[in-house]
Amino acid sequence: MKKVFICIMALLLAIGSFACTAAPATTTEEPAAQAPAQTEEPAAAPREAELNIMMSFPQYMDQWETYCKQFEAKVLAEQNIKLTINLEMPSSDQYESVLQARLTGDDAPDLYTIHRNNLGVYNEAGNIADLSGQPFVDKLYENVRDTVTVDGKVLAVPIESMAWGVLYNKAIFAECGLTAPKTLDELKNVVSVLESKGYTPFMLAFQEQWVPQLMTALTLGGKVSGEVTDWVDRMYQDAGSYEEVREIFDVISLIMEHGTDRAMEEGSQAGAADFANGKAAIFVQGTWAAGTILETNPDFQLGVFALPINNNENCTRVNLSTSTTLAVHPSSKEMDLALAFANYVLDDQDSSALFQSCTFNPIATCHTFEAASWVNDASAYVANGRAYQDLVLPSAVTDEQGKLLQELYVGSITVDQFIARMDEVFQQANALN
Repeated sequence: MKKVFICIMALLLAIGSFACTAAPATTTEEPAAQAPAQTEEPAAAPREAELNIMMSFPQYMDQWETYCKQFEAKVLAEQNIKLTINLEMPSSDQYESVLQARLTGDDAPDLYTIHRNNLGVYNEAGNIADLSGQPFVDKLYENVRDTVTVDGKVLAVPIESMAWGVLYNKAIFAECGLTAPKTLDELKNVVSVLESKGYTPFMLAFQEQWVPQLMTALTLGGKVSGEVTDWVDRMYQDAGSYEEVREIFDVISLIMEHGTDRAMEEGSQAGAADFANGKAAIFVQGTWAAGTILETNPDFQLGVFALPINNNENCTRVNLSTSTTLAVHPSSKEMDLALAFANYVLDDQDSSALFQSCTFNPIATCHTFEAASWVNDASAYVANGRAYQDLVLPSAVTDEQGKLLQELYVGSITVDQFIARMDEVFQQANALN
């Protein structure tokens, strides 16, 4: 049996071998080895960062929020950084105290606005980074660059550089046959004619103390620059007095006595809107209010004239200065981004639209927009030598002037008390420095 099984197996193997030999040869190509699929490396997740920015002009909140969003998008696209900008704008009359609390409380913003006059003080306190080597510096007009230079160092980005005086409604003036006054007597005539035609001469909006303070800014600037040129220096030496400039209250009284009612209930924004709607013909307010005025009344014919102090035309001057500047805090945890934002303020592509939307003056070669007509009004005074640089006064003095003017308006103090108090405050400020 065993032999039979073996024979059968041998036969089957032989047949299988023959079949394989007899079958036509076929070639089967093995599939080519496939190259491994090329996969792109996943993009790196963006680094997250924050910048805290404090600014002192809430009237431009919309414009600066938009600009911050543009910068966030730019940083994400170019540096793969997901940046969040926390933009804070306290009211103008609270800004200084809020900023001081932040600086002394180890909670300093990365960037913040300060008045050009305070650059030296903040620099001495160690709160400002030197920006001299930044790209924006070479774009600045020379006279503008000088205003933010202290001891040879550029300490901030200038933002508001302007010539400003008193705003007026050109249409009302034309209707009444009036032109911009050059002397106090001419201003009194303007007031008389306006009232005879049924118009309120002055728009008063004194709810925020910085607004009435503009009256002392303009009157002191004109009086000191035109007649008492050493007054500021002597005040810093405790050798001067507000009694020497008492004349400024002649025009201040004229304004207060011939203005709109309930001034202490009216804020700056509401005042600008009411002025735009013809509630008064003249507004002691800077050209920074132009945005609100034209937004309220796009057809408004806005003009600027220098506020007369007396009958000496040499004292009738506009303010020519850089007011608001943007500083970088030297302890910023995101210094590269903070410096990048400072430079972006004067970006070649985007800065012109920002400055024009805020009705700021051109200050750098990157600004290609045409200045507004009221800017040209003020510039005419500059061209004729009728301008003064901001008086550099201690912040405490400026703040107190605004408070006391509110009190003077409501009748709780007299001019004599105003003078005595201001002399005292100036001496106190001197003692602290």
